[in-house]
Amino acid sequence: MTDAQRSSVWDGALAELGARDAVAILCRGLSDAVQAAPRPPSRVRVRLGGASIEVEWPPPAESSTMPPPAEETTPETTGHVVRAELVGTFYRQPEPGTKPFVEVGDIVEPDQQVAIVEAMKLMNPVVVDVGGRVAQILVDDAEGVEYDQPLIVIDQEVGE
Repeated sequence: MTDAQRSSVWDGALAELGARDAVAILCRGLSDAVQAAPRPPSRVRVRLGGASIEVEWPPPAESSTMPPPAEETTPETTGHVVRAELVGTFYRQPEPGTKPFVEVGDIVEPDQQVAIVEAMKLMNPVVVDVGGRVAQILVDDAEGVEYDQPLIVIDQEVGE
């Protein structure tokens, strides 16, 4: 159905109602829309031919009471960064209450497991691909991680 045909159908339906009832229905619809909105509209357009209501709201004002969003800072890291290979929950220990896989200052070897990322109830090992000393652990235990997020920094010069 084209816009012209649709408009003709609306006009016929409105003619059957009568102009006064049709305007009342449109105004009721407009009133409902405005009352449901969090702020008043900046522009309203009601058309009777083709029966349409157009409401435009201004963009949300910046609230002076809201602090500006904190800029995400990436800690400065020097060394080899071990990154998350998938999205999930980072765990530093094999089971709750047990000793963590590694602590800052520990020496690690290539292919050593240093953490777990749980995704969809599967425990995925986090394995280092280089040897060295654990310089930083960038994520807290049981914290959510994103794909490619830095997890651990390894200082390779110490382990050689």
